[in-house]
Amino acid sequence: MENKKELRNWLDAFGLEHPMVIAGPCSAETEEQVLKIAHQLKNTDTTVFRAGIWKPRTRPGNFEGVGALGLKWMQRAKEETGLLLTTEVANPNHVELALKHDIDFLWIGARTTVSPFIIQEIAEALRGVDKPVLIKNPVNPDLSLWLGAVERFYKADVKNLGVIHRGFSTYEKTRYRNNPEWQIPIDLQNRFPDLPLFLDPSHIAGRRDIIFDLSQTALDLNYDGLMIETHHDPDNAWSDAAQQITPSTLDQYTVDLKIRKEIGDDAIYNNKINTLRTKIDVIDHQLIEILGKRMVVADGIGELKKEHNVAVLQTKRWNEILGKMILQGEEKSLSEEFILRVFKAIHQESINHQEKIINN
Repeated sequence: MENKKELRNWLDAFGLEHPMVIAGPCSAETEEQVLKIAHQLKNTDTTVFRAGIWKPRTRPGNFEGVGALGLKWMQRAKEETGLLLTTEVANPNHVELALKHDIDFLWIGARTTVSPFIIQEIAEALRGVDKPVLIKNPVNPDLSLWLGAVERFYKADVKNLGVIHRGFSTYEKTRYRNNPEWQIPIDLQNRFPDLPLFLDPSHIAGRRDIIFDLSQTALDLNYDGLMIETHHDPDNAWSDAAQQITPSTLDQYTVDLKIRKEIGDDAIYNNKINTLRTKIDVIDHQLIEILGKRMVVADGIGELKKEHNVAVLQTKRWNEILGKMILQGEEKSLSEEFILRVFKAIHQESINHQEKIINN
């Protein structure tokens, strides 16, 4: 897919002076609930009202959405408030029903993005449709799979596209429901800077107390908008209660969130930022040099293990290193999560070096 300016025409056409806000409940529960939340959002910065109609759950037995009946409730909310509408579609039948009920945006869920077969079916069902389609990242951290989904829609002549960063599943315990893996959307931005990028902090957080901080991080990274789950009574929501906020809280967030300029226009600022960036460049160079020296030592260890027929992986030694590095990282205000990721990557590279030596 070529990096085309037209990718963001649909978003620019709104002429918003702030990032686009998409808000509404995780799930449409009742007509009364849908209308109440929509009316509370009407006087906020919300442009698009969201609600899940079909809710694929990890395990059966949980609330899986009210189905097509909820589309009529959303239509009424649009008539009464003027808010645009969006919902998730996971197959061509969902597409047909959503279009029939005048849904303005469609989004593709993380569980759907992982399947090129299903993505292709939905893309064909939407061929030539001019409604914006927003594609959530796949549940696993795979940029190519995410971009592949975007490309399938683009090749089906669906040109009003955007992506939603909702975090990635991980077997490691972190403070997030879905780990943000910020570098992946940053890489996407670098490759396709004109592809609108939204953050779904609700699904990354899994709890409401860190939604603001995640949203601010997204704005600091020049995201184009936010999709935030809101409910008039979050604690009693039928699904994902812990990660929903009230419309009044959302309204306050839009006041408190800071929108950064992409480029500073002050000479003093530019001089200072260039100096600091030069320092970063020097330190990055030193890091590469140090890592290279570490791998030379790892090669020596590999040669010694080969000579004495010793296994590459030494679990006790590895756990000792990890424990020490976590403690030292804390002294430097480095999070345990960061230290784990860095040293696991270094350890894996060391193993790769040693295995290559032992097996040759």
